[in-house]
Amino acid sequence: MDANGREAEITSYGRFEACSGSCQNFRGRGLRTCLGHGTFSKFLCIGLLILLGIGSLHGAGIPEEPVAIGLEPQFVFDRYIVDNHWAIKYKREAVRRIFHQPEKHPANPVMTGDKPSYLWVVRDGDAGPFRMYYQANYPVSGEGIADENQEVLPDAKMKGRKFQTRIAYAESKDGVHWEKPDLNLFPWHRGTPNNVLIGRLDRPEMESCAPCLLEVPEKDRRGWRYLMMYRAKGRGIGDLNGIRVIGSRDGIHWDVASDTRIAQLHSDHPNTVCWDPTRAEYVLYCRAKHIYRAWGEDMLDTGASRRIARMHSRTLWTDWMEDSEPQTILIPDEADNETNFNFFYGMPTRYYSGIYWGFLEPFRMNDFIYTELAWSRDGIQFDRLPGRPKLIEYGPEGSWDDEMIFGSPSWVEVGDKWYLYYTGWDGPHGTPDRNGAVGLATVRKEGIISLRGPRGGGVVATRTIVWPGGDLVLNADASEGELKVRVSDARRKPIEGFDYPDCVPFSGDSVSHSVNWRGKELDSLKGEVIRLEIFLRDADLYTFRAGAGLLRSR
Repeated sequence: MDANGREAEITSYGRFEACSGSCQNFRGRGLRTCLGHGTFSKFLCIGLLILLGIGSLHGAGIPEEPVAIGLEPQFVFDRYIVDNHWAIKYKREAVRRIFHQPEKHPANPVMTGDKPSYLWVVRDGDAGPFRMYYQANYPVSGEGIADENQEVLPDAKMKGRKFQTRIAYAESKDGVHWEKPDLNLFPWHRGTPNNVLIGRLDRPEMESCAPCLLEVPEKDRRGWRYLMMYRAKGRGIGDLNGIRVIGSRDGIHWDVASDTRIAQLHSDHPNTVCWDPTRAEYVLYCRAKHIYRAWGEDMLDTGASRRIARMHSRTLWTDWMEDSEPQTILIPDEADNETNFNFFYGMPTRYYSGIYWGFLEPFRMNDFIYTELAWSRDGIQFDRLPGRPKLIEYGPEGSWDDEMIFGSPSWVEVGDKWYLYYTGWDGPHGTPDRNGAVGLATVRKEGIISLRGPRGGGVVATRTIVWPGGDLVLNADASEGELKVRVSDARRKPIEGFDYPDCVPFSGDSVSHSVNWRGKELDSLKGEVIRLEIFLRDADLYTFRAGAGLLRSR
């Protein structure tokens, strides 16, 4: 991270993979052969792949080539679509990953009151209102004790959990200035304005928390424009308790008749559901509370529930636990242990452009929580940056967000920016004497991590891809250097008219730069198998994609 805390240079990848001896990093090379190893070693490699949960050579780490990229942006930082990268002066320089920390908005906090925690933001189209669904936390009285070295004892109330929770609603025209409408949908709520959104008129004891709006195929919407997953909780609501899905036509009035429990699970953190189109299944990220801290059962030890678990289902509106149970996929590692962040509070996750974007929440019992980026192609094996940079930095000591930060992956694209919303707290998790508020951070569209070419120049070479037609559109910053693109065949032989000397150099900064070649159009290679070899000199590359009919940036 630089002196301003905004960019960090990543010098190694977050997960080391090897079979044995010199056969390393087969994730990026494929399992064609194990050089210098016999048949036994080949089987050993395959066995290790199975143990790691990869299951096939063309799983999360290695796409089947040539890759049909379609029109989605292709992120390069995780090397899924990148076959190789190197520096021209390779002895002393390298192409490196760079982390770009989102910048906090000067208007922060953008919303106060209600002690908000988990939230989800959507926008109606490119010019419509912003809608925020958030967990409001209303203090309640009561005392309790907890063992500071363990998770909560069965007969104790947890410090910092002295709140009644309701899902509430706010709107904004610009994403910065927010208003809480007085909806008065539930007269039993005494707050002003009464903006509580999810509840039961006849069951005020039912609390609601952890909202997540779902992006699902049209066939599963059941006619609803908006779908929300949330958790219901409260004493005496056993028939309602658990993780639920509910529908709405206007985003404000939610239909109780549609309200369906998908898991009777006391997963008290920001649960999220993603639709994975490649696997044709839904994925839920939660806590495995059915076996850890499952009070009332014959258990010798409560265990540690603050881990990241995963469930999956082919259908949405059903009881997932009939065919699946939460399986733990992420446990704090040695790097976390060095700083005593021995727990994960949660990991709200979003599926976007072929990547699961996990906003992981490392937790130091019982005070600090921060958010960092984790990512995965299969939703099971997640990578993290080696330096573990904070996605959103704590505020200065004594500020409103100096101790706990919960980031939401529900970013909203606004022009050339992503708006990332988060909640910050000014006190530790272990006490109710703290206040929360909502903050906004902005980052370049698709711009959290880039590949940067060095001063002497470097190349990012893609895997073989089937060009879908149209222009090559890059999200890149070459304002302090230069960028050029060569188009080659599968064996890296330059295609006539598409070599570096034919390319018009780019020395600007654009989230949608259309690459030009003198006298040639890349659309002429529609349907062909090609590689892209992108030369970067003091330049950052974020994504590339195929785009038809876009204006060329100059």
